[in-house]
Amino acid sequence: MLELFHAPTSTCSQKVRLVLAEKGLDWVDCRVNLAAEEHLTPAYLALNPNGVVPTLVHDGKPIVDSSVICEYLDEVFPQVPLTPADPVERAAMRAWMRFLEEVPTAAIRVPSFHQVIARRYEKLDDKAFVAEVADMRPLRKHFYRRMGPQGFSSADVSASLDELALTVARMEKALERGPWLMGARFTLADIVVTPSIDRMSDLGLSSIWDKAPGVADWYARVRARPSFDVAYMKGSRLSEREPVRPLSKETMDAR
Repeated sequence: MLELFHAPTSTCSQKVRLVLAEKGLDWVDCRVNLAAEEHLTPAYLALNPNGVVPTLVHDGKPIVDSSVICEYLDEVFPQVPLTPADPVERAAMRAWMRFLEEVPTAAIRVPSFHQVIARRYEKLDDKAFVAEVADMRPLRKHFYRRMGPQGFSSADVSASLDELALTVARMEKALERGPWLMGARFTLADIVVTPSIDRMSDLGLSSIWDKAPGVADWYARVRARPSFDVAYMKGSRLSEREPVRPLSKETMDAR
């Protein structure tokens, strides 16, 4: 039995849902309410001591870290393979995955929290925010401290936009040789980056790929796959749940 502890708006949860949908796997939907901090309860921390989503529980055994979960699912359920069979191609795909985890997956959190989630805490003073919000988090304490109740600094936001622009540029170059990042084959690399690109669109940051027609076409192809609508169920986008604070022209111009 597959149980997925996830949140609809979590980009890391979205990539795992995409893998499950691509493979046509049945799973038990275990929603975690992040706004209510259910991911910080003792019961959830017993499953995932990092206090983040998603967590996959397969026959009672928890698997954590979204990209690890994606590779695990592809190994355990090899039907509809999402990893190249050739070792060299497989290594190239994993290199993409490491880059995508280190750069856009991390970078997209900054505008996501700055434009939407920080608004939940804007009435707290700095001391209360650190004690009641930031320091409660096993893995994201320093991320929250850097954000503060008023959001991230312009420098932090601009740096994240620069990393997202770097990602788009690398994707554009790779897509010259095929419809997908690995050429003709749709792989885990495409899945891992999809939530970052979709979140950019949701936050009003799609101008980052204005001069990258290959990325725009790739995003359209991803959205046309049957798995996309399955993974992005109603309420999966931040803009469906809370107002999105637009970035200032100065911040956008500084990237």
